[in-house]
Amino acid sequence: MEPSISIVIPVYNEGDAVVPLLDAIFETVTHSLEVLVVYDIPEDTTAPVVQAYAESEPRVCPTLNTYGRGPANAIRFGLDHVSSQVAVVMMADGSDDPTQIDELAAPVLEGDAVIGVASRYMRGGRQLGGPFLKRSLSRLAGLSLYFIARVGTHDATNSFKAYSTAFVRAVGIESQGGFEIGIEMVAKARRARLPVIEIPTTWRDRVRGKSNFRLAAWIPSYLKWYIYAFGPARSPGQIATEPWSG
Repeated sequence: MEPSISIVIPVYNEGDAVVPLLDAIFETVTHSLEVLVVYDIPEDTTAPVVQAYAESEPRVCPTLNTYGRGPANAIRFGLDHVSSQVAVVMMADGSDDPTQIDELAAPVLEGDAVIGVASRYMRGGRQLGGPFLKRSLSRLAGLSLYFIARVGTHDATNSFKAYSTAFVRAVGIESQGGFEIGIEMVAKARRARLPVIEIPTTWRDRVRGKSNFRLAAWIPSYLKWYIYAFGPARSPGQIATEPWSG
């Protein structure tokens, strides 16, 4: 039976740190689901852990990304290979709250939105920890996009989102670098004049391992999609056939 929700988790040498997240997902999500844990190379330390987990939990799908290295390619590969109508992207580092997956996916499952956003910057949301500059730029981008571009969320840059897979496949994904897919999809939903709904979330900085977020290298990509959100209305078909090159 086709799952109701697919969860895409890009990983990079997380090892057994991914296990508590997988446990929490299966303990709290009530919908039928599949979980694609996506890694770039077979030697990734997460791969054998996930493969062992999948032996007792067949809803886990160890997934080798063949689109090229990097989180954007891993997420894009995962979204291209899910089998459900709704895909939730979340991080493996424990920053996202798995108890909110059902709530996050609900408006997309019900057809009320093409994207559900876990928002740190709306009323009731919080961000605990993380580098000051990264937090400040993310908040500035999110609030300005909400109030000026009217994208439907205070937190366009957060990766923890639920997507209509039909929408994602209709507009296409152009991101190839970091985690900018989140803002790309919000910007495209705004240009297509399709609804985006948010719920408050508490984001917690990772307590184990090292973040792979490269702020300086990825700012140009975020800025490109930030600007794109302010453009005129386009149909999903136009968005897909008129790639934004900056």
